[in-house]
Amino acid sequence: MSPRVLPTVLTAALIGGILAAATPAEAAVSHQRPIRLLGEKIVPNALPFQGTTVGGLSSIDYDPRTGGYALICDDRSAINPARFYTATFPVTADGVGDVTFTGTKPLLRPDGTPYPPLAQNDPSKPQNEQTIDPEELRVDPWTGDYYWSQEGERTATTLIDPSIREARRDGEYVRDLPIPANEKMTPTAGPRQNLVLEGITFAGFGSLLASEVEGPLLQDGPEPTTTSGALSRITLQARSGPVLAQYAYPQEPLFAAPVPPTAFATTGVSSMLAVDQADPTKFLMMERSFSTGVGNKVRVYEIDTKGATNVLNVKSLGDAKHVKPVKKRLLFDAADLGLSTVDNIEGMTWGPKLPDGERSLIIVSDNNFSATQVTQFVALAVPSERL
Repeated sequence: MSPRVLPTVLTAALIGGILAAATPAEAAVSHQRPIRLLGEKIVPNALPFQGTTVGGLSSIDYDPRTGGYALICDDRSAINPARFYTATFPVTADGVGDVTFTGTKPLLRPDGTPYPPLAQNDPSKPQNEQTIDPEELRVDPWTGDYYWSQEGERTATTLIDPSIREARRDGEYVRDLPIPANEKMTPTAGPRQNLVLEGITFAGFGSLLASEVEGPLLQDGPEPTTTSGALSRITLQARSGPVLAQYAYPQEPLFAAPVPPTAFATTGVSSMLAVDQADPTKFLMMERSFSTGVGNKVRVYEIDTKGATNVLNVKSLGDAKHVKPVKKRLLFDAADLGLSTVDNIEGMTWGPKLPDGERSLIIVSDNNFSATQVTQFVALAVPSERL
């Protein structure tokens, strides 16, 4: 049956009545401009560049010194030495240009050599010389150096702590930052394998560094399921090192059960970004999920740590009765952006400012060096009133 069409005068009267009855907050929301897709570019798989294979791009950060981007690769020195890339990706209010890689360097150990692959790891060496699992890289707004995170290792025979390290722009090692004791690997507590330090970002005009654990610590309870979420931890520390606070972050339930039900599925926070580097409390959190036989779900939330409980000295979030987590609200679901595909999106950064109060948000996907996945650069226009 065809829908009924109301006379124009009556329709206008009804709309006017609805708007008149709306609260100021509701009216403001109804007039918000949408987040819109500026464009996307797909980088060819197995692209050769300066003796390396491009892929596994797990993070992206805008570099105001060059107008380009720095990207970390999560290759654990299995294909080429663990490394980062630099690239350009022109973005305007009218669209995007091609991705052009401009350089690559290996991340170096304190002795000046590249990190070894997992199969050649020497457990007798100091932890900052053992194999790494790189995940996120940020450009220091003060010095232009790189701060980068890695997930460490948890197996029956090997425990390597996650870390946040500083490197020069040529990859030279500078230092390790301290991490909270509860994020160190022990046989019965600490991070789960491959669910560790996925995101870092600068805040407070660069004086603070925030980081997040991808999934709940072992002592904080089980991972999310299709029926329940989980609590992971956000850490705030001074750029000089001291850890200042931790906050509980409420993760969403797994968006869909895998097919078949015994197949692989995972969910967690894959990137973290300060909304404004002047503000030490507001961040964007990228929640990325994958279920075999179903696909990927990527959502970005805005959070505010104001009023949240400092859980730095809380041994278990699962046992805590009066923990107040951070506040969060959905900013967008990647499924609603009109992308050619929603793949393994893992990184995000603010790009160039756009006219009319919009900001460009750049996101990138990690193809896992798989022929069935893509390396995808995406640019979005985010109106200021959405933040």
